[in-house]
Amino acid sequence: MQTDKMRVSFDLDEVLFVFPEQVKAEPPLKFPWNRIYKERLRLGTPELIRTLQQLGYEVWVYTSSFRTEKYIKNLFRHYGVKFDGIVNGTRHLNEVQKGNSHILPQKVPNRYRIALHVDDEAVICSYGREYGFEAFQLEGPDDEWKEKVIARAEEVKRRWELRNAEGAN
Repeated sequence: MQTDKMRVSFDLDEVLFVFPEQVKAEPPLKFPWNRIYKERLRLGTPELIRTLQQLGYEVWVYTSSFRTEKYIKNLFRHYGVKFDGIVNGTRHLNEVQKGNSHILPQKVPNRYRIALHVDDEAVICSYGREYGFEAFQLEGPDDEWKEKVIARAEEVKRRWELRNAEGAN
């Protein structure tokens, strides 16, 4: 599927999934869903994802965890969120790492035409320069994280649109 929308991806653990004792979180799901989906979302996650999609971005999950795509889709469905794409550890190993003699990073977002990846790990963010993707490092509690992600996405989008316009000429 060819798209002209810029893709933004999010890591799950410590980015969208947080420990409420450390980072403000969305209320837990109601029983019985809170027994099935124990992860807690960072406060503002559903709003941010919907806002990015309304602004014309595709929003993906790119995680090194081995949670199934079905599990991730169903968990976020309870918050009214639908992702445009999901890459988990299994998909990454099968599609990105497969056949490579040297070990690639846990995430290589540009393999999925993801222009901006949001992660908590400095090492993943540092690979952006080497592997050709932009990254935003989200560090711990931050009440302005949604605004910062949107601002960074808009900045990357401007450069992305310029490159695409130049490539069309």
